[in-house]
Amino acid sequence: MVVILRRLMKQLLLDIVTPPAPSFDNMVAGENIAAIQAARSLVPGQTMYVWGQDGCGRSHLLQAFCAQNDGRYLNARHDSAQLHALVEDFPQELGPRSIAVDDIHLASDETLGLVFRLYNLWRERGSSANGFALMVSGNRPPLQMQCREDLRSRLGWGPVFRLMPLSDEQKMAALIRFAQQQSIPLGTDVIKWMLTHGSRDIRVLFDWITALDHYALTTHRTISLPLLKTMLADRNGQESS
Repeated sequence: MVVILRRLMKQLLLDIVTPPAPSFDNMVAGENIAAIQAARSLVPGQTMYVWGQDGCGRSHLLQAFCAQNDGRYLNARHDSAQLHALVEDFPQELGPRSIAVDDIHLASDETLGLVFRLYNLWRERGSSANGFALMVSGNRPPLQMQCREDLRSRLGWGPVFRLMPLSDEQKMAALIRFAQQQSIPLGTDVIKWMLTHGSRDIRVLFDWITALDHYALTTHRTISLPLLKTMLADRNGQESS
């Protein structure tokens, strides 16, 4: 019983409030202002392709694009069945007005064939009442994609943007602003340690800050670097138990 209670208490201590859904408003722009503006203004009949290394904000941008337009977000690796269903039975009327396909570099050959067919559907419908906007992402520019030539050319039909990762200075400014917006008293020593030892994905660091705030409130302790290390040790202990 004591062990069970300890595990339940640890789970309560480590519960994290679900972070806000990706949107254009909560995306840290950095050097990617042009790409964000292009995604904001993309309308049915238009397409664009974005690429960049992991952690540069590809998925956030595509999800924000779909959230703004009540569209369909699909991951090329994990949502192949949904993509197949969409392409095979695409609505003649009242279909999605925006579609995003993320991580195309992780797609199987079969899924790449579905993306090819999706581009053909996009072209056939154009800017008509049944048209849709299409955004695709990968980890390299279209000409360097390892895929069939006819699909490679389609990836470059619209504007192509490279998403640049945030610098440590930009990340620090964003983390400080996030903590201030949430009224979380976070010292620069904590942020510097997170940037050195944490994830390169800033959304993971946002989650750390939120988790640390709840951990501090639950344990009735002041937010500090030792408390962050204790929280992470507790989390690792929970995952290994």
